Amino acid sequence: MDPLSSAFSALADPTRRAILARLAEGEATVNEIAEPFDISLPAVSRHLKVLESAGLITRGRDAQWRPCKLEPKALKGVDDWLSFYRRFWDQRFDKMDAYLTRLQKKEKRK
Repeated sequence: MDPLSSAFSALADPTRRAILARLAEGEATVNEIAEPFDISLPAVSRHLKVLESAGLITRGRDAQWRPCKLEPKALKGVDDWLSFYRRFWDQRFDKMDAYLTRLQKKEKRK
């Protein structure tokens, strides 16, 4: 699977998005990440594996700890892809705004 598809597949799950939001605050251990969730530690580990295989996080090794860290470069690819469509929709909305302004001016003249 290509990196963009892997990233979107990983981001499709709300638990994984919440994990990324937590890691945006800084490194965390699996136990720290699991704390707010009502799921088992093995389930959290499976989510982390998906995020890691998509390149969205890395897991280090510090003695017996394996701190997880967000990898912003992987999200850059998602942002780049979305930027194209953001510009596309901005242009469309600008055209619609101009059209509505013309209609309003036309109505005022009547």
